[in-house]
Formats: sequence, C-alpha cells, structure tokens
Amino acid sequence: MRSLFLVVLAVFVSTVLPAQQPVNIIPKPNSVQAKTGEFVINSATLVSYDNADSKRMADLFQAYVNAQYGINLKTAEKKSGKNVIRFVSSAKGNEEAYQLEVSPQTVEISGVNAGLFYGYQSLIQLLPLAEKPGELRIGAVSIKDEPRFAYRGLHLDVGRHMFPLSFIKKYIDILATYKMNVFHWHLTDDQGWRLEIKKYPKLTEIGGFRKQTLIGNYKKDGDYDATPYGGFYTQDQAREVVAYAKERFITVIPEIEMPGHALAALQAYPELGCSGGPYEAAQTWGVFDDVFCAGKDHTFEFLQDVLDEVITIFPSNYIHIGGDECPKAEWKKCPHCQKRIKDNNLKDEHELQSYFIQRMEKYVNSKGRRIIGWDEILEGGLAPNATVMSWRGDAGGIAAANEGHDVIMTPNSYGLYLDHKQGPDKNREPLSIGGYSTMEKIYAADPVPQKLEESKRKHIKGVQGNVWTEYIETPNKVEFTILPRLLALSEIAWTDPAGKSWKEFSQQRAAHELARVDKSGTLYRVPEVYGLKDTVIYASEYIVRGLVPSVEGARIYYTLDDYDPSELDLEFKDQVKIVVPPGKARVFKAVVITPSGRRSNFVRTEVINTKK
Repeated sequence: MRSLFLVVLAVFVSTVLPAQQPVNIIPKPNSVQAKTGEFVINSATLVSYDNADSKRMADLFQAYVNAQYGINLKTAEKKSGKNVIRFVSSAKGNEEAYQLEVSPQTVEISGVNAGLFYGYQSLIQLLPLAEKPGELRIGAVSIKDEPRFAYRGLHLDVGRHMFPLSFIKKYIDILATYKMNVFHWHLTDDQGWRLEIKKYPKLTEIGGFRKQTLIGNYKKDGDYDATPYGGFYTQDQAREVVAYAKERFITVIPEIEMPGHALAALQAYPELGCSGGPYEAAQTWGVFDDVFCAGKDHTFEFLQDVLDEVITIFPSNYIHIGGDECPKAEWKKCPHCQKRIKDNNLKDEHELQSYFIQRMEKYVNSKGRRIIGWDEILEGGLAPNATVMSWRGDAGGIAAANEGHDVIMTPNSYGLYLDHKQGPDKNREPLSIGGYSTMEKIYAADPVPQKLEESKRKHIKGVQGNVWTEYIETPNKVEFTILPRLLALSEIAWTDPAGKSWKEFSQQRAAHELARVDKSGTLYRVPEVYGLKDTVIYASEYIVRGLVPSVEGARIYYTLDDYDPSELDLEFKDQVKIVVPPGKARVFKAVVITPSGRRSNFVRTEVINTKK
C-alpha cells in the first residue's frame, strides 16, 4: 500500500486562510465555508480512526504525509482532543457524501465507504505543496459535499494502442484523485482484441495483433510502419485492475464491441463474418464494412460465450456492448442476414441491428447485468432495458431519455472527446484525430440538455470523457491528453452548476492544482496564458495588460518580433505598450513557463497600423 495514490495531487494554501477565500479543491465541493485560523500538522499530530474502514483511510493519510513530507504521524483508535485528525465512519445518506471540518484544534473527516474516501481526497488537496520542515498548515474550513451525478466516468481505448498494466493503474489513480468513479475500458476493436478469452484463444493469439500501423494522419493511401503491433491483458491482469479500482471506489466497465468494429475478432475466427473471410485486423483507422454476421446463430453463441467469461471477471452492473458505427453493406448481400430479416418480419438492416442488440441484451439481463451502448443502439428500436451513451451530440441522449431510458452523456460536441486537439492551431499541437476540445469548453458544458423537459431529466445518470487512441501511442501522451481537461470534467460531473465560475476555477483552483501536477512528474498540457487570444488588432498603439499565468508559480515571457518566446526573452510584469509605426505591424507572442520548465503554446496578437 506504500505507493497508493502517489499521483494524488495536492495544492497550495496560504499560511493563513482568510474567511471567504475559496478552498482549492477539485472538483469544487458543493458547500464550503472558509473560516479563520489554521490547523498545524507536526510530528505530534495523531491520526484517529473508529473502525476498519476509517482505519484504512487513516493509514493512507499517514503513508501519504510520510512519503510526501517526511512527517511520520502516529495512528490510534478512537482518540479525541487537540492536534488530532479524526477519520469517522458516519453515514450521510448518500454513500458518496462526506463532511470535512478543519479548526485550529482538530480535523474531522466523516462519511462511509466512498464518502470517507472522497473526504480523504479533499484533505489531501488541502495540504500545502511546500512548508517549513516538520510542519504543515491547513486553513480552517467547513465542507459538506456530495456529487451531482452518480456516474462520473473516463474511458480509455486500448484496442488501437494498448498500455502497460502499471499505467492502467496510474490512470485509475488519477481518476480517483478527482472523485471519478467509473473506468470504461474499451477492450476490443478493429485493430486489436485485448482481453484473454479462454474458450477462444485465437482472439488474442491472432486477433491481438496487426501486421503494421498507419503513420501520421489518416489518408486513403497512407504510409505504414511495417512493424507488427499487438498484445493483450490476461484474465488475471484484468481481475487485478478490477481489484485495484475497487479499492479506490471505481467501477470498471468492460466494452466488447458488437456488431461492428469486429475485424480483429474476424481475423481470428473468420466464420463469424458474413463472407467467411479471410479478414485482417485493421492497420489504419475508421469504420469498416466487415462486421459480425447477424444471420448466423454461431455468432450469438460465440458472443454469449465471450460475455460469460467477461462477466466472471468484471462485477460491474453494466456491460458495454458498443453498438456504434456498424455499416450494413455486408448484411444487405448476406443470405444469412436476409433470411434473419425475413424470418423475424424485420423491416430492414437497421431493425436487424436492433434485433442483434436486443438479443444480446436479453442474454446479459439473464446473467443479472444490464447493457450500455453507444447511441446507435437507438436505430431500429431500442432494447427495453438498455442505457444509452450519447456521443453524437446530445440528440441521442434526449431521444433515449424521452423514451424512459437512462443516459450517460458523452457528446463530442461538448468537448468530451479528449483525443481532440486542445488548441485551435494544429501546427502547435501534437498529432491528433482533429476536432477541438478545451478545458474551458468542457467546463461550460452541462450534461443535462436544456432542451430536455424537466420530468425526463432524472434519466441523465452522469457524464463521461472518452480517450480514443488512434493517435495516442504512449502513456505520456495519454497523460498530456487527459490533463488538465479532466479537472473540468470532474467538476461538471460533481459540482452543482450554480456553484461554478470559470475564472475562479481556471485562475485559482486549477492553477493551484497544476502547480502540484507540475511538481509530481505526471505529464500535462500547460494551458495558454489567460487574458490573451490569437487575434489581429488594427491600431497605432496597443497596451497588453491583465495577463495571468495558467499555473501558479509560473512566469510569462513575451516577444515583439514574431519569434517564439522563451525564458531567454522579456518577462511580462504588469503591462506592455506596443507602438506601431504607420504602415507597419508588430507581433506580440506570450508563453507560460512553469517552475519545472514545461511551457504552454504561445498566444499571438498582431497589431497593424494601417495609416500611411
């Protein structure tokens, strides 16, 4: 347990926390009252617990403080008095609710199960980044908190590119830091099957590998790396992930794609396709016509066998069956599929997809589980007990909720596809699938569509961000992709919209949090300077003022000659006056450079004097 939560991210607080000063916790608690005074942690501070659950939290806190600050606190059962940090098991109604009280005399964290764990996470975030040796100061505060949504998820695609088991655990740690409670593990796709299935060993022996991979952006006649790629997770490894996540109150939802995105499975077992193959796992990205045959009973027998093994590994209530991007071209010319349509009085191939999903849902339901699928499962009629993951905008979510189905909102239009680029200029961003998703865009999103009538809003069960890995090959790039946008996602998942403020979030709490990330060694994208956008201004004089670094402790450097700024250039202080001669232009560029040396993309403002 020594290494648990070492990626948990703490933030600065000032030596004395004045009344009404915002408390730097992400996601923002739903009830916060900052008070005067502070609690001082030192070697004499005792960490108390009252049962096995609260002892686990006390031990975690003791280990964290020792590892991060070198202060070895003692733990004891049911202690009171001054200079005591008390973890108390006390039900708050909602199992994810907690209360955190800090006074100059004591600290008390109360809740049960996940709630007590979230109280621990909030306490960790209140710890200072640096203090004088042997002493930590926490500002007095009263917090009563619980989440807005019961489902708060982040997805990771390991079909296109997979990642070591150690990184999957780190990913889960990062989710836990921000009180996310669902890890959606996308385990199969056209490019690779990543989960061992003992009854069908060729799924990983053959389907787990592709011959080569596209280099660079997608194009029809692309270039390839001529290097085989593949791998998979054993069932024991998957169980290890499930157990690791459970300790952090995170549910792992597995996704087994059907009926589309099946080329890797068809490469292993070609008889499952309409034509019988041969098939190859995809070496590029996109949507492919070859899918599971909906007319063969063997297809359903195979998928039921697969799900039997999946269900023994993953105890989640939900099993994700994909359901997205399933072309109908092969079904239209397949005699087996056409016979299925005729025998079941189906109208067309869209109703055949509905038949496929509903048949699989009945099987999953018979095992005591529920299906969840992408919003294409609405096509041809929705399975009766299915939950819809709305990704193509919010229309699918609205339609499903109006029919009385539960919905998880993950629209790409809300910025929730975290594989999309984070800046407007692709030349300043790493290779990506495209799109545009910023921390600000995500923060502005409300998972409950305003167009949805009030009586149906109860069906919006939560929100999720997705990380598709066509262009994400390494753990470092995954971290760069999710941070800092996960901070915004966690807040729209947890915090009541009435308590949100973009300026306070970005320039106060997120800036604090990113200062901790900056020191931790975890990679992240440094947001651009606040107060300036890429723009063109027509003037003979212009004053740049009000710039704010996006990371606490970072500095802003600038140039006026269109060269990219670095720490070798002038440091921005209060303002810069730009004087432009007639008929000339000046280009102001500014960059944020953090204490660790990480830097943001530059922001560029061109000032043009059109007078002759």
